[in-house]
Amino acid sequence: MLTLTANDVRLGARATDWQDALTQAAQDLEQAGRTATAYRDGMMARERQSSTVLGNGIAIPHGTPESREAVLATGIRLLQFPDGVTWHDGARVHVLVAIAAQSDEHLEILRHLTRVLDKPGLAGKLARATDAEELVALLSKAPAVAKCDSETLCLGVDATTPNELALVAAARLQSLHCVDTEFLASIIGQPLVELGQGFWLTHHTVGARRPTLSLATPKRTSPGLRGVFCLAGHGDECHDLLDRMDHFLASGEPIDGLNAEAVLARLSGEAADAVTARVTLLNTHGLHARPAKQLVQEARRHNAAIRIRLQEGDGSAVSATSLTRVIGLGARRGQTLLLSATGDEARQAIHALTRAIEDGLGETVSPLRQAEQPSAEPQAQPAEPLADDQPVKAVAASPGLALAPAFVMRQPVLDYSASAADGEHEIQRLNRALDDSDGQLRSLIRQAEGGEAAPILSVHVEMLQDEDLYQAALEAINEGGSAEAGWWQAIDTAARAQEALADRLLAERAADLRDVGRRVLANLCGVAMPTPPDTPYVLVADDLGPSDVARLDTTRVRGLVTARGGATSHSAILARALGLPAVVGAGERILTVADGANLVVDGERGCIVPNPGPERCEKIRRRLQQLDDLQAQAHDRRHQPATTRDGHTIEVCANLGNTAHTPDAVDRGADGVGLLRTEFIFMAHPEAPDLATQVREYRHAFDALNGLPLVARTLDVGGDKPLDYWPLPQEDNPFLGMRGIRLSLTRPDILETQVRALLTAAGDRPLRIMFPMVKDVEEFRAARAIVSRVQAEVAASDVQVGVMIEVPSCALLASTLAPEVDFFSVGTNDLTQYTLAIDRGHGQLSAESDGLHPSVLRLIRMTVEAAHAHDRWVGVCGELASDPQAIPVLVGLEVDELSVTSRRVPLVKACIRGLSLENARRQAEAALSLATAAEVRDALEAW
Repeated sequence: MLTLTANDVRLGARATDWQDALTQAAQDLEQAGRTATAYRDGMMARERQSSTVLGNGIAIPHGTPESREAVLATGIRLLQFPDGVTWHDGARVHVLVAIAAQSDEHLEILRHLTRVLDKPGLAGKLARATDAEELVALLSKAPAVAKCDSETLCLGVDATTPNELALVAAARLQSLHCVDTEFLASIIGQPLVELGQGFWLTHHTVGARRPTLSLATPKRTSPGLRGVFCLAGHGDECHDLLDRMDHFLASGEPIDGLNAEAVLARLSGEAADAVTARVTLLNTHGLHARPAKQLVQEARRHNAAIRIRLQEGDGSAVSATSLTRVIGLGARRGQTLLLSATGDEARQAIHALTRAIEDGLGETVSPLRQAEQPSAEPQAQPAEPLADDQPVKAVAASPGLALAPAFVMRQPVLDYSASAADGEHEIQRLNRALDDSDGQLRSLIRQAEGGEAAPILSVHVEMLQDEDLYQAALEAINEGGSAEAGWWQAIDTAARAQEALADRLLAERAADLRDVGRRVLANLCGVAMPTPPDTPYVLVADDLGPSDVARLDTTRVRGLVTARGGATSHSAILARALGLPAVVGAGERILTVADGANLVVDGERGCIVPNPGPERCEKIRRRLQQLDDLQAQAHDRRHQPATTRDGHTIEVCANLGNTAHTPDAVDRGADGVGLLRTEFIFMAHPEAPDLATQVREYRHAFDALNGLPLVARTLDVGGDKPLDYWPLPQEDNPFLGMRGIRLSLTRPDILETQVRALLTAAGDRPLRIMFPMVKDVEEFRAARAIVSRVQAEVAASDVQVGVMIEVPSCALLASTLAPEVDFFSVGTNDLTQYTLAIDRGHGQLSAESDGLHPSVLRLIRMTVEAAHAHDRWVGVCGELASDPQAIPVLVGLEVDELSVTSRRVPLVKACIRGLSLENARRQAEAALSLATAAEVRDALEAW
């Protein structure tokens, strides 16, 4: 990307008129070796087309596409005119940013400059600047972009007081990395400001990283409580957010029952009675100056107040009559513009603007095209359609039931030339696409912080930085290939190599490679990914990458169905974390379902039904109502213990990937935290977090738990999920290599700091420390010695130390470990994988990686028997703990605790309350007597 530096600046220029100023700019570019003499004519021709003045004293003269032959090397020259120059459109200009661009690099400069135009007094500061560095700084440092979008909305929260809603809203801002833990600490106990109409406000500047506005609304509104705004940031940064909040309150329009998009529209200044439309931008280079000017001119022709915002943006709507504001949206090809208008000619204005945008705003445009696969991959032969109202058996991936219209996500056609003459230009294009993809993935990671998606998407970022992939793409480009063809050749070659391996190295490595590859390819082609409908739907796809699942709007998607994949694939794990019913491995025929056709998804039985008949629909609706009633009852009793009908109590705790989610877990009735994945704090920092940083994070969890126990797993990273600051050598099979406790013991200083932080944060509150990937008592003793040494220095009165049963040897040797540990926690995901020798992400075998396999159940029984013989307790923290068919078996095996995702806590408790211990024991014995997981599931379903 082009950047401004002090070496590009000439201060104190003088000009008789705008032509003279433009001539000087062209001469400066020529003297710097950037252009030939003929480039000046191109700059003049560009001005005859339309003015290049942006506003606030800035113009960006550049040549026409035809004059690019006169560009010798891409570059910039910046000329300051302290006395100003009157431009041909009447504007007063103090700074010329003259651009010589061989392709379209100037568009990014343009987008950046539009973001600084709103700086107060910028024109005067530009004119008075006496130092080149000062001038560059004025144009380079954009003001903080305020955020208020669908991500910051928390609608229908199960809360009854303003303070509860305030904490939920603040926690959402922290999860988006807009604030830190100091912000949360600052608003706790701070009085809320009553705004009227049932709305409240909490605001603080401490710990605010970005000006942000969140709105949390209760599930059940009342005249005194309709919502709480949470505002982060300093006053001078929050003007736009305050204005939006004021307009929202002044409108007095009700928001009860509105979905996230409708509420966001109100916050964006769109009136309830506004005429609205959405239109896809088709311009090759997005909404840059020329098409933006056409849009503004069209908007000004109508007697209407017209606003425009970007569906994929930060939620702010701008006036459609402001050129700089429209350019500042930074809209790209394939993105969606949301238009709204009020006034006498609102309907005509929206119609005219929609038509103008569809026609290209003065530019020739081509439509986006959809297809089954990107053009870089061979197209499969059409599959035979599925029969209506006939169940199709597949793999149960995430429990639940759904009935909704199908949305079949088909990858867009990515048309591109296979060859290119200018290799250097193609490499520049590839580098920009890689940078864009990196930014998109990191944004998704911030959105998913603490959830299952974040570490998986982090692997995608690592793939983007893979030097071998990059070099392979460069080789193809240097041999005459285009950036698109070179990149996809590198991706396809690497993915095919992974698919050909008999022993998979990483779960879904090939699928993840293609997911990353398509993202970069789409950015190269300027094509947006498919957009789901605004109404509820079931998402159907060939397969889903983690980034696809991370982007899902859970307020609309009702279930997931994939043609490929297994029950423990990344997408299935994420579906369970999101609480979405999911069925995978349904076969290619599922892709023949028509968009909008009703589809039943049964995530417990593992089946789908396309176009169900009236009788089946009625049965499904009754089941859904029963499930809703069950969930409502479970929610109402969520804080009651999970006690069987004959008086046996099981603790039900929450699995957490981030301390910020602790209040939600407690609110959902969790009896504590059964698994805190502490690696989140290590992945969030460029180097190992120090003691103070970790103490702050862990205290947040202990404070929210209010005396409930916290089970913290020590750092669990390794070859398959590395840390940037802890490089490891390449391993043939990282699942069997340096990871978990065996890796931590190679850096005892990091482990000791973590243990010290946990003990310090706990104080007299119940703390359970457990070590991952322990294979035998020797490893446990080495780790336990570190805890004992730190305990002698840090006062913590209620501490237990245990191990995760993930490695079969640990279960087989449980009787030797039980006398020395305080507890066991069974991680059924890895235990199943290692016991059955099946990579849980393997495309063909993952469906057979079932924790209800009798061999896995026998290892759990051995663990429980060894633990109870020494008065130790046993928990289960893997996916099996929330499987409705497995819960009776685990209760019958007499485990003491189940730890599940927070949203599953109420239902798991309800399931346990419906059992009797004796009946559960009989189910467990029956399961242990069978030979396969399929037999176990059939027997349990018949039970």
